[in-house]
Amino acid sequence: MRLTIVKITVAVLSFMLLFFGLQQLLMPKYATQTLEGNLIREYYGSGFGHDVIFLGDCEVYHNFSPITLWEEYGITSFIRGTPQQLIWKSYYLFEDVLRFETPRVVVYNVLSMQYNEPQSRYYNRLTLDGMRWGMPKLRAISASMTDGEDWLSYFLPLFRFKDRWREIGMEDFRYFFRRPLVSLNGFMIRTEVMPAGWQPMIPPQGDYRFGDKAYEYLEKMARLAADHGIELVLVKAPTLFPPWPDQWDAQITDFAEKHGLLYINFLNYIDEIGLDYDYHTFSAGLDLNVFGAELLARYFGGILQNDLGLPDRRGEAATAERWDELAALYRHTIARQLDELERYKRIQNFHIEW
Repeated sequence: MRLTIVKITVAVLSFMLLFFGLQQLLMPKYATQTLEGNLIREYYGSGFGHDVIFLGDCEVYHNFSPITLWEEYGITSFIRGTPQQLIWKSYYLFEDVLRFETPRVVVYNVLSMQYNEPQSRYYNRLTLDGMRWGMPKLRAISASMTDGEDWLSYFLPLFRFKDRWREIGMEDFRYFFRRPLVSLNGFMIRTEVMPAGWQPMIPPQGDYRFGDKAYEYLEKMARLAADHGIELVLVKAPTLFPPWPDQWDAQITDFAEKHGLLYINFLNYIDEIGLDYDYHTFSAGLDLNVFGAELLARYFGGILQNDLGLPDRRGEAATAERWDELAALYRHTIARQLDELERYKRIQNFHIEW
């Protein structure tokens, strides 16, 4: 009887090991493509202790430089951004943050207020797969699922990626146990320059009012911040596309005034920030490059410190040691990218001349 129990136990454990090992192999590693799929999980290895947490879509993880906030003001921050991060995802990421730390300020970029319903299972995965299991993740899945999605594919991703065996490559084995670092405190460094030019025309909308669900989660975010003594700051990043209509801006302004929140539309301060869209964007105005993100961080850092009273932690030995290491890696990454760009230009010029 005892031998039978041992055999069954070994068989069950072997099956589970094989199942989860196969699942780990088949899941995308986001090491060389769609790097954004690693952004959410990187937060859990950050050491926490952040005074500022950013929430939102690409308008946060490309546009604000946490290292500049540190170097210029001694402000510690982390960006929890992902592509098309709809407001309910941002809210539950806020809940998730509170499991590990209580920041002084949470910054929410308001562009996603335009969406009132789930949009894409693909973008859902880029946010939700990286979250640690807990009630915030369970609630985020429930709020975000699109038609045709099911809970099982979130609990057991093997069923979602079972056909990916045709795409298995060396990076799936190389990063089987540990994913590569794709950001610095949630910030994705881009050094390329692609000047802003002509922007597509967006047809006028019949109704510019944000939806009830979007407002519901913005209200919940404001209450959650107030309940924990956190300053919620609403921002609109200074990117040229997609457009930010006056009608949307007015609604956020009204909400902020009603709830006593700070709202900054950085599009109104482009000159003060020092942005030049011939040099400070890598995507023709959709996102800032690292040099534009540094300018924005310098401007915003002054507001965070002077108006909201955030402390300068550069005099704290342990904190300074950790952040100075991040800053060194930041400078190295920028230099490496610039070197790669220069080599690419030389190759292109060689082919053109040849």
